[in-house]
Amino acid sequence: MSTPKDTGNNEARVGKDFIRTIIDSHMADNRYEGRVHTRFPPEPNGYLHIGHAKSICLNFGLAQEYDGQCNLRFDDTNPSKEEQEYVDSIQEDVRWLGYDWEDRRCFASNYFDQLYAFAEKLIHMGKAYVDDLSAEEIREYRGTLTQPGKPSPWRDRSPEENLDLFRRMRDGEFEDGSKVLRAKIDMASPNVLMRDPALYRIKRAHHHRTGDKWCIYPMYDFTHCLSDALEGITHSICTLEFENNRELYDWVLDTVGEFPQRPYQYEFARLNLTYTVLSKRKLIQLVEEGHVSGWDDPRLPTISGMRRRGYTPRSLRDFCERIGVAKSNSTVDFALLEHCVREDLNAHAPRLMGVLDPVKLVIENYSEDETDTFEMPLHPEDESMGTRSVPFTRELYIERADFMEEPPKKFFRLAPGREVRLRYAYYVTCTGVEKDENGNITEIRCTYDPKTRGGWSEDGRKVKGTLHWVSAAHAVPAKVRLYDKLFNVENPAGDKERDFKEHLNPDSLKEVQARLEPYLGTVEPGWLCQFERLGYFCSDSKDHAAGAPVFNRTATLRDTWAKIAKKK
Repeated sequence: MSTPKDTGNNEARVGKDFIRTIIDSHMADNRYEGRVHTRFPPEPNGYLHIGHAKSICLNFGLAQEYDGQCNLRFDDTNPSKEEQEYVDSIQEDVRWLGYDWEDRRCFASNYFDQLYAFAEKLIHMGKAYVDDLSAEEIREYRGTLTQPGKPSPWRDRSPEENLDLFRRMRDGEFEDGSKVLRAKIDMASPNVLMRDPALYRIKRAHHHRTGDKWCIYPMYDFTHCLSDALEGITHSICTLEFENNRELYDWVLDTVGEFPQRPYQYEFARLNLTYTVLSKRKLIQLVEEGHVSGWDDPRLPTISGMRRRGYTPRSLRDFCERIGVAKSNSTVDFALLEHCVREDLNAHAPRLMGVLDPVKLVIENYSEDETDTFEMPLHPEDESMGTRSVPFTRELYIERADFMEEPPKKFFRLAPGREVRLRYAYYVTCTGVEKDENGNITEIRCTYDPKTRGGWSEDGRKVKGTLHWVSAAHAVPAKVRLYDKLFNVENPAGDKERDFKEHLNPDSLKEVQARLEPYLGTVEPGWLCQFERLGYFCSDSKDHAAGAPVFNRTATLRDTWAKIAKKK
């Protein structure tokens, strides 16, 4: 039995994605008595990434939108690759994104006894058999896309013999890989997955929840649909790579035949993102081979990595909403994700001053013993954030790039004889520089105009350049990590001639020793802000500590996507 045809109805709002149109039609004809029950079913064998965030937002979002429910279900059927660490990290990621499964945390292992009973039922019905072929032989017998498969020599065993063998598999009489339980469907099916797929395999591995109770474990395609049905799921939403699996999903539920309000599967396009990889296998390589510092490395597209980098739940939810739900695969520009992050941080992140490449600026006519204090807003457009006090002294640090001895025509920052504004402080004019024996500038000399306190001139004269700064005497030394894209090509996995790791960006991480205003020495790990004129930064959730600040650059201020969108 195939998935019922859903064409929506006249009540569906224009612009709704196809999944919401389907659900609207179900609500209209009172299918499932008006219930909407979804699930997010990760395997606990790795960390979640931005592609999973799209699925989380969709499944939990639909439940919220239709006043329904969403389960968090762990597909824990392969104990050799699963760990409690992954269970914990997945739960943390879902909660961080803003969703709550309440009392509906489920595990496929909760249903192992029931799944086993369903398997015996299929054997009694003559719909499943124990096969002695090896995994390699099963692949050979399966055929190809253009040639039908051929039946296993063991395909016509009697139900009684199959039941005896299956129970002995359960009791541990046979070696791993020596036998499998297969569905008896159609070895000539045009869908290769329907050519007697495996339902159970022998696997002696300690399970993180059931211990050593089982030495046989159900396969994903057998487990997933039955778990959906046992939990009362109405809409089983998955990505397009499972489109061919839908026929088997339907076959298992219809053949078992115990679920009058059984779920149906609907597939949507998975997320592909430029300048990164979302394959779990490739992410594992990056972590295990030491190309990144771990699963939460801020360069990775993992949710934990993005959280550590300073991406916010709001920005990821916004991103997932913008890319929408489609039926065909496409690739999303990484710039759109960064745009969503910038938009959120622009509204919510306080502004402070930090100097990443410091050079000393000495104000010659300012007293060596004097310290002034400026009360500066934490956000120029949000008074509710309050203010902070910033000390001002004779010796300051500014960015080395904010000074040029021989500036080009459109360089409006500091240069010999030129006047600029120090943010919220004074106008200063460069009078000269000091250099070391190699010709490198060690100090910039200036004078200030005391009548420009607050950064405004009493006589109304204007300057084009405004520089950020910190007091040298009060500056907080800090390690700042400047992150860029992990890969230097848009589609690193698409190059069939080279290993994807050959496209790693050697400049994806640079560390600098910065000088920050005092307020930034008091913040907690995970604190977000904008360093004025430089970008958005986050105090590192692992390495940041009082007296030893570490900040990660979340995003630069430049927004390529906004410019592209404006042109369109």
